[in-house]
Amino acid sequence: MELLGLHHISILTGKAERNYEFYTKTLGMRLVKKTVNQDNTESYHLFYADAEGTPGTDVTFFDIPGLGQSYRGTSDISFVSLRVKNSDSLLFWKERFQQYGVEHDEIQKRANRDTLAFRDLEGTRLILVADNGEKGVRAGVPWQREDIPLEHAIIGLGPVTLTVGISEPTIGVLTEVMGFRLVGSYPSPEGNYPDILVYATGGGGSGAEVHIETRPDLPKARLGRGGVHHVAFRVPNEEEYDQWAMRLKEYRLPNSGKVERYYFKALYFREPNGILFELSTDTPGFATDEPMETMGEKLALPPFLEPKRKEIEEKLRPLILK
Repeated sequence: MELLGLHHISILTGKAERNYEFYTKTLGMRLVKKTVNQDNTESYHLFYADAEGTPGTDVTFFDIPGLGQSYRGTSDISFVSLRVKNSDSLLFWKERFQQYGVEHDEIQKRANRDTLAFRDLEGTRLILVADNGEKGVRAGVPWQREDIPLEHAIIGLGPVTLTVGISEPTIGVLTEVMGFRLVGSYPSPEGNYPDILVYATGGGGSGAEVHIETRPDLPKARLGRGGVHHVAFRVPNEEEYDQWAMRLKEYRLPNSGKVERYYFKALYFREPNGILFELSTDTPGFATDEPMETMGEKLALPPFLEPKRKEIEEKLRPLILK
């Protein structure tokens, strides 16, 4: 029983229209599912991914208009990474960010990989990571856009960084419960702070890593727009999903119990520093209720919400994505 890597990242937005424009038009990702937050059906849930909605390529957003800004600190998923093919791609993206006025840093090394940090319109801290032929989690299928060559397109999720005040409890859950292993470390880009520790699962590589940043000097983060709500990890099938549910119970980790999301099955729990983790199945996937060719074009509802479609649509605000 082994987690395969990252499944998806979920973030909060207060401006879904601008969010859609940034992630599809600036970054060239595909909107593969427009649905609702199943825990609050009066708000949208948007899923951006590769061309096929492959697990391990999804960045999702809960739309909460009027939401206050995030404040960075500890107990936080502080950086989200997106993979590109090689270092030449970073040069393409740096030029594109300059063209589109996207706030970004210089290209620099993190964990022996070339990276380019940037921010979206609501301050979400993102990093492009160059694969450069590295083995590990398989890349996704790039989405075709005329203004972004396929060889430079985003091809999946890279490492997530967790910022904590005390690292040992988080590391304990990652290694003892979830099966992650320490594979390296690198100096903090922020200056004279402890090295950032690199933990990996499954076949490894950037799509299977969690980076731990220890910052006891920071206050606790406050979640708002641009903040990362949770990180999900890949479970290959329902059989292992059942085993993970038992494992969380055996370790007496408070959790959600089994949650049916229709596109995948989920388990939620918080690690000791309060960061929300999810374990999600790879199956059945986003093409379950829509043809692959037209995913994301209409409001999709899982079967258990479909009988309430009229009521749900009446309460949703108009959302024009173009």
